[in-house]
Amino acid sequence: MRLRFEGPIWYWRGPAPYHFVTVPPAEAAAIAEIAPVVTYGWGMIPVAVTIGATRVATSLWPKGGAYVVPIRKALHDAEDLAVDDTARVELEIAV
Repeated sequence: MRLRFEGPIWYWRGPAPYHFVTVPPAEAAAIAEIAPVVTYGWGMIPVAVTIGATRVATSLWPKGGAYVVPIRKALHDAEDLAVDDTARVELEIAV
């Protein structure tokens, strides 16, 4: 499954601070349909994420009935991303 969307980058100040992009509702609903067969536990879903020319492997995190895409440091640095930037995200989920 391949999904494309745009969203703002936001910062979470938890015990392990991280940057995220929230998956929009329509795309999150499509992911929820396949989640039972692709999750490896705790609702985490392995994906390949592409922003700009950079592709990384990570996992979607469930949050509040939706999913968030963690923006790993390698991706953040390679694409010069900052909080409140709008990211064009491509997700690839092996089904």
